[in-house]
Amino acid sequence: MPRKYGLSTWVSHIHSKTRGRKHFLLDSSNEHPLNAFSLQDGLAGNPLAKERIEPPGKERPSIPMSEAEKEESTLSITVVGASGDLANKKIFPALFALFYEDCLPENFTVFGFARTKLTDEELRNMISKTLTCRIDKRENCDDKMDQFLKRCFYQAGQYNSEESFLELDEKLKEKEAGKLSNRLFYLSIPPNIFVDVVGCASHRASSTNGWTTVIVEKPFGRDSESSGELTRCLKQYLTEDQIFRIDHYLGKELVENLSVLRFSNLVFEPLWSRNYIRNVQLIFSEDFGTEGRGGYFDNYGIIRDIMQNHLLQILALFAMETPVSLEAEDIRNEKVKVLRSMKPLKLEDVIVGQYKGHGKGGKSYPAYTDDPTVPKDSLTPTFAAAALFINNARWDGIPFLMKAGKALHVKRAEIRVQFRHVPGNLYKRNFGTDLDKATNELVLRVQPDEAIYLKINNKVPGLGMRLDRSDLNLLYRARYPKEIPDAYERLLLDAIEGERRLFIRSDELDAAWALFTPLLRELEEKKIFPELYPYGSRGPVGAHYLAAKHNVRWGDLSGEIYE
Repeated sequence: MPRKYGLSTWVSHIHSKTRGRKHFLLDSSNEHPLNAFSLQDGLAGNPLAKERIEPPGKERPSIPMSEAEKEESTLSITVVGASGDLANKKIFPALFALFYEDCLPENFTVFGFARTKLTDEELRNMISKTLTCRIDKRENCDDKMDQFLKRCFYQAGQYNSEESFLELDEKLKEKEAGKLSNRLFYLSIPPNIFVDVVGCASHRASSTNGWTTVIVEKPFGRDSESSGELTRCLKQYLTEDQIFRIDHYLGKELVENLSVLRFSNLVFEPLWSRNYIRNVQLIFSEDFGTEGRGGYFDNYGIIRDIMQNHLLQILALFAMETPVSLEAEDIRNEKVKVLRSMKPLKLEDVIVGQYKGHGKGGKSYPAYTDDPTVPKDSLTPTFAAAALFINNARWDGIPFLMKAGKALHVKRAEIRVQFRHVPGNLYKRNFGTDLDKATNELVLRVQPDEAIYLKINNKVPGLGMRLDRSDLNLLYRARYPKEIPDAYERLLLDAIEGERRLFIRSDELDAAWALFTPLLRELEEKKIFPELYPYGSRGPVGAHYLAAKHNVRWGDLSGEIYE
């Protein structure tokens, strides 16, 4: 395909507001106008992209397509890096789940692209081992699986070869059979080859008469400089609206429910400020170590791998002001405001740790540096805790505590909101001197066993006045027996429909890196030695001192267990 077509057909989402799935709209309650995000911001320094915005006929339609139009269009999904773990464990199963639930269009094909030499049948055999059906609809599982696999094909090639992508384009056209072609590329590859793939695909494998979208997996660089350079390179071939930066945590059910809980329940929104909230805790822990991926992890560490993206995105969603609507740009505008309002991170407000070997129950657990792919003198943190603050009227002075770690005592991800003490509490003598145990706490457990519960104080039945701390508990598996879709299913469907609400915009990424890059450089330049903690423990002792410094007690250390 001549170069002049490389971008004109990639510009597909600009100005489109209405998507295949409708959302309820929320009116703004802050009565302040938003600074609209200019599409030209994303095109600065990219004259090729600017001149290829037109014609408007290449945009995604702003109204639902008719049945006739759907029959005349095709969707081609190309998974680049199809032989890798992410593709096999997450992307192909998510695509099959969408097909199983009838969420994909009638005319679709899935192509795997990688350097590994495979036939179509070998690809199908490989991915069939990871496909599963919904628990509540197993009766037609085999038939659905066969139908899906028949739509899966493979093209071997080099990631930096335009000739390989031209061959892919010819196969895509053969399956599209002259229909209106919409193409989605999922880059399940290391970030150092993102630009090669995007360049080759834009020149040789983009749609000539429909839209083309690219999903990019994290990491998006290692710091502000490398992230900015990656964005600049991608925008040589793409516009901002074509790049879908995926953070799978934003597709988690409880994370998406966060704004619903706040903005659609009158009981919470008035309390969502420094007037009633004492602190907010964002907690991520895994009960296993690097387990063979130490070489990759050692180049990034827990701060880049978890805190700068997953936890910071959740923080922005939690703390943002009421958006004008649920449209993607309105929500992302508010998130960016939060990130830009945050105080610079100070080294004294951060604790880093690294797990060491430990024996427990007759079993020996290795240290991080026992991994053969990790240098013996590595200072890369496998644990980090930080206190962050937002400089705005709603959250001034309220600590947002983040904690993330590997090889800890439990696997969990949760948001904890601890409310202030009751002024002049009539029952304070019943609680003794530890009033922290008497405060209300709202917990959103993201994983495992999704749940929302509110800790309240109540009287124990009986003749005396004995108080107890109880939970108002919404356990998802009890209330909603249907299996919860995987985050990748939700995000893939959103990308197909052009819904960007749960994807990261470039200025969000810039603001996130601007917050963490100075800290990361200071840690590396000063060679801060991480505090060692035993494999399977609760983490470094320093994390408790950090919390105490800000008059906070970690909410996940109370030993609570919910069946």
